[in-house]
Amino acid sequence: MPDTKQCPDCERINEVLSRVGDRWSVLVVISLSQYGTMRFNEIKRNLSISQRMLSLTLKELERDGLVKRTQYPTIPPKVEYELTAMGESFRKPVNALGQWALQHRAKIDAAREAYDDAAAKLPKSRIVS
Repeated sequence: MPDTKQCPDCERINEVLSRVGDRWSVLVVISLSQYGTMRFNEIKRNLSISQRMLSLTLKELERDGLVKRTQYPTIPPKVEYELTAMGESFRKPVNALGQWALQHRAKIDAAREAYDDAAAKLPKSRIVS
């Protein structure tokens, strides 16, 4: 068993990365970094994300200080989302991650196909789930 004292910051790093590094958070940050201030339904349409998942993601990003929510006192209510200064500082690593994913997609697809083909040839007792 690994000694957890070798990486005293790993638990905190894991906590932060699991929140800001999830699929939808990354895509929301990319979307806001490309288009600037957006309304809820604009983000929803742009990402093809469910209303519930977008709502949860935006609340967590706001809680973490990456997204600012501004509600205007109009009828109907107008709400806009934008990156905060900390969210802006997160743009570069998130955009780099997105570019890496796009550049390596074909290689990843080929690796997955090769893995799945090899796994299909193994006896069922050898497959570990």
